[in-house]
Amino acid sequence: MIRIEIQDIGKKFNTEWIFRHVNYTFEDHLAYAILGRNGSGKSTLLQVIAGNLYPTTGKVKYILSGKEVAPEKIFQHLTIVAPYLELIEDFTLREMLDFHFSFKSIIPGHSIPKIIELLGFNKIGKNPIRLFSSGMKQRVKLVLAVLSDVPLLLLDEPTMNLDQAGVDWYLNILEKFAGNRTIIVCSNIQQQETSFCSGKLLIEDYKQ
Repeated sequence: MIRIEIQDIGKKFNTEWIFRHVNYTFEDHLAYAILGRNGSGKSTLLQVIAGNLYPTTGKVKYILSGKEVAPEKIFQHLTIVAPYLELIEDFTLREMLDFHFSFKSIIPGHSIPKIIELLGFNKIGKNPIRLFSSGMKQRVKLVLAVLSDVPLLLLDEPTMNLDQAGVDWYLNILEKFAGNRTIIVCSNIQQQETSFCSGKLLIEDYKQ
């Protein structure tokens, strides 16, 4: 449903180029990995794709169902998971889900009670999120993104704070619920987090 064309983009902070001359196309219905070491610019590129940062040079073009979408409106069609995006910790789980899904629709056939059951948090759903472990918070971030009915799913280090059982759960919910969406994963781990990705962009190929 959504296709993203990166056309010769570069991003500079002060006098330092983070990357330059990136040309790449993310086709619809496919999963991609943006790979590189910590600090190499993966998250910056994902933020540009998400429309949260504007490129210094070049253009990102979004084609949704055959029509171009303006960069300032692309947020309506995506969800993102990232270490630098926090949950509202004074909310209970139910309040967090209600708040998020007042802005995004839930994928067909699901509901907030089903999402709580999917998390396995029925007994602690009334606790404030600040009492959750880091792994539990990461699971909440992931279901908010994956269970939202949008065509573009952006995942930055999605298995952060997850143990092996959590990683298996992450891969399972993507297999079950990601559907035919365009998925972009930022990672410095080329195996577990990105095992399902058919395309790979190596950010260090675009370093100056």
